[in-house]
Amino acid sequence: MQGLIYHVTENRPVINVLMSGVGGQGVLVASDILVMVAMEAGLDAKKSEIHGMAQRGGSVVSQVRYGQKIYSPLIPAGAADIILAFEKLEAVRYLDHLKPGGVVIVNNQKITPLSVFFANIPYPEDIVHICQRKTEHVIMVDGIQLAEQVGNPRTINSVMLGALSNFLEFHEELWMRAIAQRVPAKTLELNRQAFEAGKRVIQPIGN
Repeated sequence: MQGLIYHVTENRPVINVLMSGVGGQGVLVASDILVMVAMEAGLDAKKSEIHGMAQRGGSVVSQVRYGQKIYSPLIPAGAADIILAFEKLEAVRYLDHLKPGGVVIVNNQKITPLSVFFANIPYPEDIVHICQRKTEHVIMVDGIQLAEQVGNPRTINSVMLGALSNFLEFHEELWMRAIAQRVPAKTLELNRQAFEAGKRVIQPIGN
């Protein structure tokens, strides 16, 4: 599961990370942090985001691309190295963006989206198996539980970034520096602990 880790070289590949979730989970802050980390590492980085209903619990997606030179912030279908999903159904929603052999990291949390609720559509119960039909590299993270153990459920985005960091090449110092710039100073220690918790517990399903 370390195949996505690269050292910074002149001929390094472009890395594509798609983050998805619902409004209020901190998806956009997490994508900001990843962009900052990549830029601090001397790389070009770009992001795009869609959050039209974010404040009402709607779907939120942010696409981050980094490498030596990035010309477009949009990840082509079938080209995402990693999908970082803050909610289970949001992982499935963007599976068509995942490349063969890509990684799906999923927060084990169910938040019924408005589109499903109002249409009275059953929430799928086999999220993991749906993802596993796309890739064998599916990782579930009990993000809310870990964030609550740290002392603040709003640190869920730092938990998920900690899990993500296992598959990227950046030193932890860069992550901490970026997190410090994007979270309130009074919550920095909680977010540091949440990041460490996410980094420690990641385990591939079936391994």
